[in-house]
Amino acid sequence: MPIRGYKPTSPGRRFTTRSTFEEVTTDKPYKPLVESKKRGSGRNSQGRMTVRHRGGGAKRNYRRIDFRRDKWDVPARLATVEYDPNRSARIGLLHYADGEKRYILVPNGLQVGDTVIAGSKAEARVGNALPLKSIPLGTQLHNIELVPGKGGQIVRSAGTSAQLMAKEGQYALVRLPSGEVRRVDMRCMATVGQVGNIDHENQSLGKAGRARHLGRRPEVRGVVMNPRDHPHGGGEGKSPTGMPPKTPWGAPAMGHRTRRNKKSGRYIATSRHRK
Repeated sequence: MPIRGYKPTSPGRRFTTRSTFEEVTTDKPYKPLVESKKRGSGRNSQGRMTVRHRGGGAKRNYRRIDFRRDKWDVPARLATVEYDPNRSARIGLLHYADGEKRYILVPNGLQVGDTVIAGSKAEARVGNALPLKSIPLGTQLHNIELVPGKGGQIVRSAGTSAQLMAKEGQYALVRLPSGEVRRVDMRCMATVGQVGNIDHENQSLGKAGRARHLGRRPEVRGVVMNPRDHPHGGGEGKSPTGMPPKTPWGAPAMGHRTRRNKKSGRYIATSRHRK
């Protein structure tokens, strides 16, 4: 999964880099697992904008991914590796021995033709999915469940992996990519290996147009706005903010803790903020 550049035929091309897509084997998804996707554009279920700078972009269809890996003890062969516009990782189509087909996230090192399996008695090798209680300590993991049977919720981005550190009673200690160590129920499923497409973070968009294709709208700095539009606005020419960084609504923007989730916070063994 190397990164390729371009000849500088224009200012945008000069700095553009992208994946070579060498690992992708087909450009047509498996239609029964594809469904239409409505654009959210940063709106919530009430239609109110909750995330700024979102909208537009290329139209996408959603690929249904098997995050649960709940088809136990049935071997499957990786038939294709495909590009998914909805995520940074590559996806692969599994052909199960009983004829069913499902998409999974392709881990680094898994090749077309390889066989994977899910279950408590499966071998802990790349692509196999097991409960945490069946995985040896020190193993690299991804697509980890937080609630048994709900499906993988964390460590799903390209190039990421977590590490199984210890097992204490009914919980396993997992070190996440952020450095946080978290308690996870031993019954939760996880997939062995590191998520593929590890060079994704090294790509450079190169021009504003590619950001718009991804559905990212322009962001404007607060210091160049008027005082009525942002606390940092106003002043003659370039002027300092005159205050700690704030959001357009006056809330602290940097260094201020906003997390108040005591329900899930009790599972954090070591915070990612502690030195």
